[in-house]
Amino acid sequence: QLQVVESGGGLVQPGGSLRLSCAASGLNLDYWAIGWFRQAPGKEREGVSCISNNGGSTNYADSVKGRFTISRGNAENTVYLQMNNLKPEDTAVYYCAARYWGCRPSRYEYDYWGQGTQVTVSS
Repeated sequence: QLQVVESGGGLVQPGGSLRLSCAASGLNLDYWAIGWFRQAPGKEREGVSCISNNGGSTNYADSVKGRFTISRGNAENTVYLQMNNLKPEDTAVYYCAARYWGCRPSRYEYDYWGQGTQVTVSS
């Protein structure tokens, strides 16, 4: 069965860090790109970061550049999103999604979605 599953969310104080994981099953990450998206209450789902198939390229939303890092695990079929210097405006449900081959900015171009993991940044 093809699926992606997120984990690693939680409550963190401003300035803190979290690492989200996206475990892919039934998908060979040499051929599938993984994107991270987030949705805050009352807002549209927005793209955060993406890593292309085979890890060849990465991209980030301007709001997270320099603070978030996307990477692939060496052995496991997992993509990570390291989030540092978190801000209250990063609070959202974070989703990972898979699409065949390269990254695309639109969420409508992703085929498989996880259930989401809540990230709350608050003091």
